[in-house]
Amino acid sequence: MAHEPIDALRSARYCSRVHAVEFTTELSGASVLQIPSDAAAQLPKTGKARVIVLTDTDTDDSEWRTAGYQQFLREDPPEDAIYDSCR
Repeated sequence: MAHEPIDALRSARYCSRVHAVEFTTELSGASVLQIPSDAAAQLPKTGKARVIVLTDTDTDDSEWRTAGYQQFLREDPPEDAIYDSCR
């Protein structure tokens, strides 16, 4: 089966154009989002930015995620040991 070659130049152009700055801020109900000064110092002075706001989820959802993570970390039952030979 033939595979298409990876376009290294395209990948390099994409990676060099994306810069992420992550920070946490308190929402106050105003239409203005406060950016901490240390995060603002990492931003370019001009140009466009894409902003994505992630907020805390419901406690029911976080409890579900915690339970799922704990289940993931549990030891596999003995009958699943056969899958260990497939690595």
